[in-house]
Amino acid sequence: MTEIEKTAGGKDTPPAAPEAIRAIPVKHYGRYVSAVVAIALLAAIVYAFSQGKINWHAIPEFFFDDRILTGVGKTLLLTVLSMVIGIVGGIVLAVMRLSKNPVTSSIAWFYIWFFRGTPVLVQLFLWFNLGLVFEYINLGPIYKNYWSDFMTPLLTALLGLGLNEAAYMAEICRAGLLAVDEGQTEASHALGMSHAKTLRRVVIPQAMRVIVPPTGNEVINMLKTTSLVAAVQYPELFRYAQDIGQNSGAPVEMYFLAAAWYLIMTSVLSVGQYYIERYYARGSSRSLPATPWQKVKANTLSLGRPRGSVGA
Repeated sequence: MTEIEKTAGGKDTPPAAPEAIRAIPVKHYGRYVSAVVAIALLAAIVYAFSQGKINWHAIPEFFFDDRILTGVGKTLLLTVLSMVIGIVGGIVLAVMRLSKNPVTSSIAWFYIWFFRGTPVLVQLFLWFNLGLVFEYINLGPIYKNYWSDFMTPLLTALLGLGLNEAAYMAEICRAGLLAVDEGQTEASHALGMSHAKTLRRVVIPQAMRVIVPPTGNEVINMLKTTSLVAAVQYPELFRYAQDIGQNSGAPVEMYFLAAAWYLIMTSVLSVGQYYIERYYARGSSRSLPATPWQKVKANTLSLGRPRGSVGA
C-alpha cells in the first residue's frame, strides 16, 4: 500500500506524479553535411552538362525512331536467347560438376575455367574470326558450308554470350543444388525415385530459392553485355545508336539515348526479379514483406483516414 502524505490540516493528499521523461533525439550532423555535399555535386554536374555543346533536342527526336525500336527488340531477343542457352548449359554443367564420374566432372571444370577466365569480347572476336582458320564447316552428310556464311553475326553473338553465360550459371546452379540438404535426396531414393527424377521433382524446386536471385542479376547483366556484339556487326540498340549518331552528327546525344533505353529495360527487369524472388521466398518466411505498391496503398489509406479511427 502506498504511503499517503498528510497536510497540516489533516487532509490526505496523493503523492506527486513522476516527471515525464524527455527523450531528446540524437542529432546526426554528418547526414546534413553529406546531403549538402551530394546536392552540391549534383548541381555542379547538371550545370556542367548545361554549359556543354549538347543538342538535347536530338534525344526526344530519335527516342522512338524505327531503328532504335528495332534495336531494342533485337537486344531483348538476344538477351532471352543467350540466357536460355546459359541456363540450360549451366544446369547441365552443374550436374556434370557434381557427378561422381571424374571424366564428366573434369570436363565441366575445364569448361567453367576457360570461359570464366577469358573476356566476353575476346570470345566474340574469336568466334567471328575463325573463318580465317577454317574455310569450311563440314559436318559430313548433315551440313557443309563456307565458314563465313555459317558464322553469321547473330550466331556469333549467341555463341559468345550464351556459352560464356553457361559457365557462370553452372556455378550458380551448383551452389543452389548444394544448398539442398542431402537427406532430401536420400529420402527420394528410399522411395524408389531415380536420380534424374529426384533432381527434377525434389532437388531443383528447392534449389530455386537460391538460384533465382543471382540469375535475375545475370539477366540484367546480360542485357547490358549485349552492347558488346556491336563489335561483331550485329545490329542491336547500341549499334543502331552509333549509326544514327554518326549520320546525324550527334554521337554523344545518341549515347545518352541508348543509356536511357538500357535504364528503362533494366528497371523493368528489376521489378520482375523482385516479384519472382518474392514468389520463391514463400516457403522460407512466415510473412512476406509488403510490396512497394502495397506500401504506397497503405500510406495513401492512412493519410485519408481520420485521426483516432480504427482500421478494419
